Amino acid sequence: MPVGVCYIEFNIHGAASLKDKRRVVKSIKDRLKARFNISIAEMDHLDIWQKSELGFTCISNDRAYLDGLMASVIRQIESDGRVVVSEIRTEVI
Repeated sequence: MPVGVCYIEFNIHGAASLKDKRRVVKSIKDRLKARFNISIAEMDHLDIWQKSELGFTCISNDRAYLDGLMASVIRQIESDGRVVVSEIRTEVI
């Protein structure tokens, strides 16, 4: 059974404090979790105001579905006007 793992690093526009950053990151995480039913967490850059890295994972018995789901989540993050994606790493185990 394939498991998809993805790490997305991005910069946050207009974040002037950790409170601003956390508000944006929490909003993104909550929306993705509700829409796609994935497990998601902030992975790195916890003390940097303008930068964050989210990691998410999903599981399916269909590899094509898994690839499509990960692509949809990535597109959703990239389309968020508050952030600019700088790096994406994906892996299917």
